[in-house]
Amino acid sequence: MSKKEIVVSGIRSTGYLHLGNYFGAIQNYVRMQEEHNCYFFVADYHSLTTHPKPEDLKQNVYRVVAENVASGLDPEKVALYAQSDIPEIPELYLMLNMLAYMGELEKVPTFKEKVRMQPDNVNAGLLTYPVLMAADILIHKAVKVPVGKDQEQHLEMARNFAHRFNTRYGTDLFPEPQVYRFNNDTVKIMSLDGNGKMSKSENVNATIYLSDDDDTIRKKIMKAKTDQGPTEPNMEMPDYIRNLFVLMDVSSAPETTATFKAAYNNCNIRYGDMKKQLAEDMAAFVRPIRERAAELQKDEAAIKKILKEGAEKARASSATTIAEARKLIGINYY
Repeated sequence: MSKKEIVVSGIRSTGYLHLGNYFGAIQNYVRMQEEHNCYFFVADYHSLTTHPKPEDLKQNVYRVVAENVASGLDPEKVALYAQSDIPEIPELYLMLNMLAYMGELEKVPTFKEKVRMQPDNVNAGLLTYPVLMAADILIHKAVKVPVGKDQEQHLEMARNFAHRFNTRYGTDLFPEPQVYRFNNDTVKIMSLDGNGKMSKSENVNATIYLSDDDDTIRKKIMKAKTDQGPTEPNMEMPDYIRNLFVLMDVSSAPETTATFKAAYNNCNIRYGDMKKQLAEDMAAFVRPIRERAAELQKDEAAIKKILKEGAEKARASSATTIAEARKLIGINYY
């Protein structure tokens, strides 16, 4: 790969991708692949903290790869691989664990939240999740990482681990990775019930998945939360109404959106008509992604090829890093 800035990002292998994932991450990945040296991995090791069924793991990984490629990610332009195909990642994870401390790991808000949510499954993988995330990033000497607000502390920890390694072994092997800031036009998609972001698991009926068929999309949008309508001209929109217009902005013709916005501002909007139009436009938007992903999932050989070639690119980078790290630590006996 060329000498562009190195960017690393992980894609969860659990759950189905939805519109929030598409506009919050995948759409940006597609832009990034033109400008950066990108390593995108399916985080199957991370998923083991919740003990997925072995028979589900492969299909989950294949589906995530298919949906990302169907959404515009080009395996020729990026390294798209499964985390578990890169043995250098767990090796670096082990090295970094020696530089991570119980006290700091126990204070991580996401760990505390997991302990609260699953008190019967507080495994060491949950505790050291930020260390594995750091290994994912540092193995390629990434300088930029696109992360959400909830992951920013993990990235700060990755910087700390990089700094500790560099200081302990008198090196500048690892850059201290920074948050990749997308420009301000990143679209935030809210749940159709008006409660927070779209989620893979919170409310499936208020989330539009990239795998949803046309009728499912229509039903979900027709059930989206609305109200009695504005009571005065140019009234500020509630979040759940604004979200319908956001969805319309990304799926409908500009003149369609303009017509319904004018109706809202003039206090004569008919939400039923708006939702019918949005449902058709959103179904048309998702359809080619769903069909392309389904087609790819039937072609197991094609997905295996994508993962194999992605792993080869990723291993070329990671093998160099781990050899340098071993030498610096003193693990080079012959």
